[in-house]
Amino acid sequence: MHLCYIDEAGNGQTLDPARPDAPPVLVVGGFTVPRNHVKSLTWAFLDVKKHYRPQLQNAEQLSEVIQHEIKGSDVRKNLRAGNHNWRRAAMDLVASLLDILEGHEARVLARVWIKEEGLAFDESGVYPASVAALNETFQAQLAHEHSRGMMVLDSRTKVKNAPNVHCVTTRKYRAGGDSLRGVIESPVFGHSDTHTLLQVADLLVSSLLFPIACHAYLSDVTWNVHCDDAYQPLREQFGARLKKLQFRYQDPVGKWRGGIVVSDRRTQQPSSLMFGAGKARAPLPLIPGQPGAADGGVPLVP
Repeated sequence: MHLCYIDEAGNGQTLDPARPDAPPVLVVGGFTVPRNHVKSLTWAFLDVKKHYRPQLQNAEQLSEVIQHEIKGSDVRKNLRAGNHNWRRAAMDLVASLLDILEGHEARVLARVWIKEEGLAFDESGVYPASVAALNETFQAQLAHEHSRGMMVLDSRTKVKNAPNVHCVTTRKYRAGGDSLRGVIESPVFGHSDTHTLLQVADLLVSSLLFPIACHAYLSDVTWNVHCDDAYQPLREQFGARLKKLQFRYQDPVGKWRGGIVVSDRRTQQPSSLMFGAGKARAPLPLIPGQPGAADGGVPLVP
């Protein structure tokens, strides 16, 4: 059996110079892990938290360590605005995150959506579509591994949660047959302060996939706080490792699918940019007159 943990970074805000802190991308993604590695991956991550939050080493209750979260927004803030030690600690944390994922047979999957300046972004449609696509990748992996599995989504609100389940439930129980046979139940929801591996998904998506996408596809958007050259080292140092962590598969007509899939609405660039291959083209200029809270954070201890 495999478990899949999914979180998101970004939202449906329109990318516009009037909102310099609006996320320029939406990432919905996470990782899968074999059931027999869940406990050891959890303990490995708790050790990582104790290393970068030394005050947790003196915690009297295990619940204190579990509930304390290192947020991806903190990592990004340290990379953008921290001193040398903070930046080094942020990079070391990301390296430690990839170490434990690689060491526990985890596989990364994500949908990355690049926004266009001034155009409305339908989060209510994109998010369920992303969850449906990730379930297809998960199903392909389960079939390949001769396994069964369940997906755990980071809980938002009931109104936002429900559509993300319906898109999978209808595929499993429609009259034409179950296209997600390995997925034993529709996605369930968890809170990151009670599901430790959702915190791993948050760090993966928010401290790595989100900033890499911002730098790879929107480096020319200099007015947005999220598009910063400080994220370049993430792409250079970890892009190849991310690429190897993907689960990719060929569909019946031979097309490669799965892994980290990017939908670039600005310049139609390929997903390979996430892994350090090439540089994005500048978008076509906007027609004249067309419309085109920064991260908080706390320092990591090196």
